[in-house]
Amino acid sequence: MPVLKKLIGAALVLGGVGAVAAWFLSAPVRLDAETVAQLGRGDVAKGKRIFYAGGCTSCHAKPGSQGEARLQLAGGLQLKTPFGIFVPPNISQDAKDGIGAWSEEDLANAMLKGVSPGGEHFYPAFPYASYARMKPSDIADLYAFLKTLPAVAGKAPGHTLGFPFNIRRGIGLWKLLYLSPQPVIALAEGTPDKVMAGRYLVEGPGHCGECHTPRDLAGGTKKAEWLAGAIAAEGSGIVPNITSGEGGIGDWSEADIANYLETGFTPDFDSVGGAMVDVQRNMAQLTPEDRAAIAAYLKAAPPHPNGYPARKKPES
Repeated sequence: MPVLKKLIGAALVLGGVGAVAAWFLSAPVRLDAETVAQLGRGDVAKGKRIFYAGGCTSCHAKPGSQGEARLQLAGGLQLKTPFGIFVPPNISQDAKDGIGAWSEEDLANAMLKGVSPGGEHFYPAFPYASYARMKPSDIADLYAFLKTLPAVAGKAPGHTLGFPFNIRRGIGLWKLLYLSPQPVIALAEGTPDKVMAGRYLVEGPGHCGECHTPRDLAGGTKKAEWLAGAIAAEGSGIVPNITSGEGGIGDWSEADIANYLETGFTPDFDSVGGAMVDVQRNMAQLTPEDRAAIAAYLKAAPPHPNGYPARKKPES
């Protein structure tokens, strides 16, 4: 019995130490002063480019919005995932229900660190794991553009999450594993500027890997299968392989990719469908140079076979 008591006591002590360590390791981390100093004075025109590259309307516009109404960022879209239902919030300029009262630094902390002005972790349904690779100056530009958009009253509904996913503090441990400002793909010295620019757009604001890369059990992207395609987070659909590997877009030229992003038509004259409709609509707002850069990067990215299970062909 004395030995058993000692073992139980030791287990309790170790459990307590582990809990304390997890509490400190999971604490929200804000930007350091050096990064904040890099924000600078934002440029509205440049911010509009980042707004569309980042696809802000895809999640934060009121569902079903068209035309100018897509700039009314009231939130409310339901993202149904294996972890629960996430609802993008109101990010309009309403000071009470949106982010109208946020400072430039608040936005930078949200996008680069996934931390709210109140010091809480945001859920990574907000793709800050990609936005973490963005330049602080681009965040400042985006902030300047967001300030030109309308204020929309009304809070979006909250998330619907079960235990343990409803414990925000645990996201801090997830961030230790998956949040990094480093590029996913290392490019050799002398890589053309166009490819480098494409890497920034795809891996950073464009956050293409968030949908096109398979995920592990904890919901982190599998970097070794970058852009290889994945089972859609919502439902059982497939997000396609956009590398040059088997099953991917190896037979597409850079011009084909750039044209698809601009017009929504594939080289076979099929049209864009599903969630990609909204993404393509945003990509069409970019410059031809940006779309060409994205295409150049995708052709330079390592090829991978499809990152999702093979699907049975329907019986004839």
